[in-house]
Amino acid sequence: MSIFRFPLLVWLGIGILIFSLGIRQSFGIFMMPISDTFGTGREFFSFAIALQNLLFGFFQPFIGMASDRFGSKKIIIGGAVAYGLGLYLTSIATEPSMLYLSIGALIGLGLSATSYVIILGAIARVVPAEHTAKAFGLTTSAGSFGMFAVIPGAQALLNQFDWQTAMQIFALMCCVMIAFASFMKATKENETSANAPMVDDSQTLKEALQEAFSNKSYWLIHMGFFVCGFHVMFIATHLPSYLADKGLPAQTAAMALAYVGIFNIFGSYFWGIMGDKFDKRYVMTSLYLVRTVVIAAFVTLPVTENTAVIFGGAIGFCWLGTVPLTSGLVRQIFGARYLSTLYGLVFFTHQVGSFLGAWVGGRIYDYYHSYTPIWWLTVVMAFIAALIHLPINDKPVPRLVAHHAS
Repeated sequence: MSIFRFPLLVWLGIGILIFSLGIRQSFGIFMMPISDTFGTGREFFSFAIALQNLLFGFFQPFIGMASDRFGSKKIIIGGAVAYGLGLYLTSIATEPSMLYLSIGALIGLGLSATSYVIILGAIARVVPAEHTAKAFGLTTSAGSFGMFAVIPGAQALLNQFDWQTAMQIFALMCCVMIAFASFMKATKENETSANAPMVDDSQTLKEALQEAFSNKSYWLIHMGFFVCGFHVMFIATHLPSYLADKGLPAQTAAMALAYVGIFNIFGSYFWGIMGDKFDKRYVMTSLYLVRTVVIAAFVTLPVTENTAVIFGGAIGFCWLGTVPLTSGLVRQIFGARYLSTLYGLVFFTHQVGSFLGAWVGGRIYDYYHSYTPIWWLTVVMAFIAALIHLPINDKPVPRLVAHHAS
């Protein structure tokens, strides 16, 4: 299936992700103006963003369950409203503690309803199983494209207006997500469309959870995605400080992170295509082996401006390639009916890994006064994650086999 023949819902989902994740990725450039306004220092704003990420993961399984029950359209619209409200309340906040509710809780809730888990769950119901990973890869790459589409615009807004006005314009942009979601067909219609894969509606949510929790492969998928979260947040949070410790200018870190985003666009789609053509378990193992080699080479070779940028591109190429493969494995094993719930739980594990990656990285640095131990820990974790995916049984559960046979 050519990407141009994907159902309209896929392209609507991509549009929603560009705005949802693009706005989220821009929050870093608001740190200094917001911190200056409230006179709180940077730690306060950083904690509000950390709270947002933790709640993003905490809300995700419950939002996924609601999406599987009531349909993705209603959930995305509700999430966009919460997102916009969080942005607006941030812009009119008079006390810094208000940010815990606005940019922390409300936007964390909004993200859980407008990002990968819900969008991929909706797409899984309209794209044939053999093209799922490709569709998921294309959709995942939209998040990185949003990073480059929205962040320059956010900087331009800050140059032209104050940060409060920029936040209010972002709040209005959430209306675009509502508009895109309003064109998405209801879940039941998607499931019964001519192009939709057959879905077993006889299983209850409780039965789906029991089936997944008793499946060893499901827990191996959790463990692998935990490592991904640890890697991504450790590198995103601590790479600039690591490069500064090596005496490199700040623009080197910015360029390295920019390369992460650029190469992630291509990498997410590439790994998605590979997941459709080859066994997803072995593709995932290959991805983590690439990470192992890339990180080990980076900490072994002399750190220069060139090696920092090359590292950004190399690690970016396998940055979020895990998303289409992980969600594709969950869909392949358990079916599309409760994908938002089951992948939502896996995503929560990813966010726990992200939280620990940011926190443990700083803790180890404070203890050893060096990032070297944590870098080598990420190398070991990458290699273990490569091995973890080999024993996964990726065959559909017996329930699905029996259903399709009938």
